[in-house]
This record gives sequence, C-alpha cells and structure tokens, in this order.
Amino acid sequence: MSDLAEARSPVPSLLRDRSGVQRVTNIELFFDLVYVFAVTQLSHYLLGHPDVRGALQAGLLLAMVWLVWSYTTWVTNWLDPELMAVRLLLVVLMLISLAMSASLPRAFEDLGLWVGGAYAIQQIGRSLFMVIALRGHPLEANFQRILAWCVASSALAVAGGLAHGNARALLWLGRSRTSDWTIEGGHFAERCQAFILIALGESIVIIGATLTEVKEITASSVAAFVVAFAGSVALWWLYFDQSAVAAAEMIARSDDPGRLGRSAYHLIHPVMVAGIIVSAAADQKVLADPGQPASTAAAWMILGGPALFLAGHAAFKLVVWRVVSWPRLAGIAGLGLLALAAHAIPALALAACAAVLVIAVAAADRLPLLRCPAVSPGLVDHPPT
Repeated sequence: MSDLAEARSPVPSLLRDRSGVQRVTNIELFFDLVYVFAVTQLSHYLLGHPDVRGALQAGLLLAMVWLVWSYTTWVTNWLDPELMAVRLLLVVLMLISLAMSASLPRAFEDLGLWVGGAYAIQQIGRSLFMVIALRGHPLEANFQRILAWCVASSALAVAGGLAHGNARALLWLGRSRTSDWTIEGGHFAERCQAFILIALGESIVIIGATLTEVKEITASSVAAFVVAFAGSVALWWLYFDQSAVAAAEMIARSDDPGRLGRSAYHLIHPVMVAGIIVSAAADQKVLADPGQPASTAAAWMILGGPALFLAGHAAFKLVVWRVVSWPRLAGIAGLGLLALAAHAIPALALAACAAVLVIAVAAADRLPLLRCPAVSPGLVDHPPT
C-alpha cells in the first residue's frame, strides 16, 4: 500500500501512531508469558513421546501455538496495545491461550477439542476484531481475506479435535499465508526476538529445575549442568550476537517489510524455536543420567536440537542477506558425523561435543574472513555470515 493511499484513507482510532519508533509495550510482554508455559508443555510432550510419531505431533502442536502467537503479533504491529479495547483483546486471547497450553499434553488424547477449539476461537475472533477495527481502511480487505482463511482452517482445527488418531493430525495440518501486509519492521523483529528468548528462558528453567531434582551432586552432574548451560548460551550467541540487530535494521528499512516479516520471521523462526525446544528436552535427559550411553531418543534430541536451530538460522540469513552461511552448514554436517558415535560414548560426552560444535560456529562469525559485504549499502556495515 502506498503512503498516499494510506494518507487518504480514514485511519481507525485503534491504530498505532506511525510517526515515531514503534516499541514493544508492557501488555505485549505480559501476553508472552503464557507462551513460556506453552513452550514448557511442548518440551515435556516431547520427553513423554520420544519417538518419530511424538516428534511429529510436537511439531504440529508447535505450529499451532506459533500461528496463534504470530498472528497476534501481526495485529499488535498495527493496533495500539495501550488502548483499552486492544488491551482487553490481548487479555482475552491470553486466557484462551492459557487453556490451550494446559491442554497440549493431552492434545492427541481426550483434550483435542480444547486445543482445536481454542485455536479456532482465537484465530476467528482476532480476525473479526481487526475487520471491525479497520473498517474503511485499506487494510480491511486483507483481514477480510484472513478471516475467510481462518474460518476454513479453524473448521479443520475443530474437526481435528473431534476426530481420533491419525485423522486428528491430518485435519490439523494446513497452510497459512500473509501477503500485502505493510508492517513496522523493527517492532515485528523485536517481537520475534522475544519469542526466541522465551524458548531459551524455558531451556534455562529446565536446566535449573532438573538439577534441583538430582539426589546427589556429583562431578558428572555438575559437568552436565555446565554443558547444558553452555549449549543454551551458544544458541543465544548465534542469534543475538550480531544477526538479530542487523536483521531488525534490514526489515525496518526494507521497501517490502511484509515480505521479510512473512519469510524470515513468520515462517523460519518457528524452526529455530523447535530446535531450542528439542535441545531443552535433551538437556533434561542428559542431566537426569549423564553417565549412561545415549539412547536413540536421547541422541537424536542432543544432536537434532542444535541441527534444527542451525538450519533455521542458516535459512534466516539466506532470506535476509541472500548469503549462504557455510559455518552453520558445516556445523550441521559435524552433528551428523557425531551421530555415528552416538551409542559409543556417554550422553554427557555427546552433549559436550554438540555444544562445542555450536560454540565453534558462533566463534566463526567473529572471523573477519567470513564476513560478507552488505547486500544493500547503508543498511548494515557487516552482516554476519
């Protein structure tokens, strides 16, 4: 949408003031607290179902959780969360999200309708609110299309909640799309960065909580604690050391922030979140019994979590800067090689090797030879590889 068209359109009173920098508000951060619980539920679900079927189910639940959170983030990019109507909308969505999160452990058992119903109410209700709030505004047509899509996808979500077995998973699968959306890129990037921190925070909580359950503090349990913490710090470092700020600058100054918001953040970030969740589940397994050889489930969690994160971050860099991150691809290859020795070494040693690999990738970002020139002059001086 052009600035001229926006200037001529009647601006609804619920919209943000676009004249200055758009900051994340306290009510948005409060809203995010529900998703700390949701991420914890997903990692526990994975621990309780440590097989391929369980991993696919956890991935599907993560997609539903992410879509609910992400679409709300799109909405608060336009609406002013400090206004009473918008604030009440977020509070209601929090309540429904909390019920949905509490139902996740039994989503494929007796509480499927709670998950599907909560998803449907949030997606349809939020979109309907936006259609009313944006009446007469050029963005109204976008949300009319989104509302139609949400009605269709939500019908499948509810039908999935009523179905059983594999039929439930099939009905919950679906596509989401966002197009022709003009957003304030800096705000949207900051919100997605916050969700990465939510996932990492849940990982830290698991590390501390699991250590408190250890009956006897031994050298191996202390080593496992340090390795798990180092792995979480390495994931944080990979994302936040250089690329988070640089990417936020790119989307903030982009001529088409909606494209980057859809691809780099809306579609790719849940892959990194999945990597953190799997890594957190792996940390809990290693901390529970660090001296034992890694089981098949523990091994794919220990190696698969960092691999997912590295793959997601490599895709993120490819979309934002159009460059291939060779250190991240090398890290994924190294994790694949570690899989060959997974059953021959203790789980703690395997986790330590995985953490060292991720730390090495993070350190490689600081090597001058691996820096690449800016794609668009003036945006960032040295976007990381």
